[in-house]
Amino acid sequence: MIISASRRTDIPAFYSEWFVNRLKQQYLYVRNPFNANQISKINLSPDVIDCIVFWTKDPTKIIDKLNLINELGYKYYFQFTITSYDNTLERNVPPKEYIINTFQSLSNLLGPEKIIWRYDPILLTNNYSIEYHKEYFECIAEKLSKFTHKCTISFIDLYKKCEVNLKGLIINEINSNQKRHLAYNLSKIAGKYNIIMESCAEALSLRNYGVSAGKCIDDQLISKIIGCQLSVEKDKSQRHTCGCIASVDIGAYNTCKHGCRYCYANFDQKSVTRNFAKHDIRSPILLGNVSGKEKITERKMISLIQKQDLLF
Repeated sequence: MIISASRRTDIPAFYSEWFVNRLKQQYLYVRNPFNANQISKINLSPDVIDCIVFWTKDPTKIIDKLNLINELGYKYYFQFTITSYDNTLERNVPPKEYIINTFQSLSNLLGPEKIIWRYDPILLTNNYSIEYHKEYFECIAEKLSKFTHKCTISFIDLYKKCEVNLKGLIINEINSNQKRHLAYNLSKIAGKYNIIMESCAEALSLRNYGVSAGKCIDDQLISKIIGCQLSVEKDKSQRHTCGCIASVDIGAYNTCKHGCRYCYANFDQKSVTRNFAKHDIRSPILLGNVSGKEKITERKMISLIQKQDLLF
C-alpha cells in the first residue's frame, strides 16, 4: 500500500517527529474527517507499505530523520511545492531562497528523481499576472534545473471553503486560453532546463501545449524507486480528473501552520491553532488522543508489489 503524507497537511514541516514515532511503532490511527467517532487503524509495517509520498513546502525538519526512515526499511519520494508568491499569500512559508537551498540539499541527498517540484496552484491577481508567472517560474526553474526531473502545475480551484482565507483578495478568473498560454510558455521554460512538465487534476487537456496529465502518486515512479512492478488501481476517492493511484492519506484538515490563503485543506486559521495545540508526538493519532469512545476499525493493508516481476 502507498502512504500519502499528506494532501491534508504538511507532515514533514510540522509533524515529522510524530510520524517517525509511528513508523517505529508500525501503526497509527486516522480519524474520519467527516465523523470524529470513526477511526481507522493503519498498519505501517514495511512488509505492507510499498512507498511513502511526502507532500511539503519545507522538509527541513525531516531531513535529519531520513537515515532512520531508511534503516526502518521504508521507500519514499517528495512532492515539494515552491511557488513565486510572497507572504501575502503564503503567510508562514520560509523565504524562497531558503526553500530553494533546502530543495537542492534534499536532492543532493536523495537524487533528483525523488524530488518532484510543484508549482501550484497558479492563480492570477493584479500583482500575480501571467507575465509575472513566466518571469518568476524561470527564476526558480534555473535554480532547480540540476535538482529535479519533473515539475507539476495546476490552476486554482476556488472551493467554497477557501473563501474565508481569500477574503479581501481579488482573484482573477483564468480562462481556458490563458491556461493554454501559460502551459505552453511554462513548459517551454521547463524544457530549457531539462525539466518535464505535467499537470495535476486538470480537466482541460494541455497535452498539445507541452503538458501531459500527471500522477502525483505515480505507480511508474514508485516502481523505479522500489525496483518492483505494482498491481494498482486509480484512486477512486479523488476527483475524476486526478490520475493518482490508490493510497492511504494519514493527515488531518486544519492542521497546517503555513497559512497559505489559497489552501483547500486549511479553511479556519483559529481551528489550526487549536488543533496544533492538541498535537502529542507520542499519540497514535495526529491530533490529541483516542478517548476510548470511538469505533476503531483496522483497515486492510496489503503490499501492491508483484513480487515475481523484479525489475532490478
